[in-house]
Amino acid sequence: MILSSFSTLAHTEHYEDFKSIEMEIFKDDKSIGSSVYEFQKSNGELAVKNTTDFKVKLLGITVFSISSSGLEIYQNGKLISFKSKTLQNDKKKYVDLKFDPSINKFRVKGSSYNGLADIENIIGNWWNHKILLAESQISPLSGSIKKQAIEFIGKETIYLYGKEYETERFKLKSIDQNLPDDKKLNFDIWYDKKNALILKIAYERLGYWEYRLKQYKK
Repeated sequence: MILSSFSTLAHTEHYEDFKSIEMEIFKDDKSIGSSVYEFQKSNGELAVKNTTDFKVKLLGITVFSISSSGLEIYQNGKLISFKSKTLQNDKKKYVDLKFDPSINKFRVKGSSYNGLADIENIIGNWWNHKILLAESQISPLSGSIKKQAIEFIGKETIYLYGKEYETERFKLKSIDQNLPDDKKLNFDIWYDKKNALILKIAYERLGYWEYRLKQYKK
């Protein structure tokens, strides 16, 4: 169940005054990398560039890594294109999404999915609080589409980088529980309603992971 007040969330225009959002990535409470979003507005369009890089090491050897870059383009608050390239260990992944106005759908070419997608889908990136309203998301790494359910857990006070925040905590999960465990969505999300920002994301996958909002600039 989502709080009724949550329907007042702003659209992507809310982020037009932002310059950047930086999240630090932790595994088992150890910093391993970052995910940075940069915002640029020009000619009526909002461009959101993401770079995500992290490495998990065991005994000094890299056992898991991601190096990814992506670009979302919005026009009048609506997604019109998204492209990404990712190197996950030695495996290349990609997404090339375009809005087709003739059919009012997205055309998706990805390493995991090729076909059409409804425009209600959202790119599964953590800068956009609309992910907490969407019924399904498109993987920013591979283009796969997953239906999701959102549950409000409660209000919590959290501390990040010496600051105190009053947050609303949500659980985001895959509706299809027959998916392999490494493909399921299963995230705890702490949302700062005052600033309309996702502050923290946590999940378990061969360890405990967190994305923590380190700083943002306007």
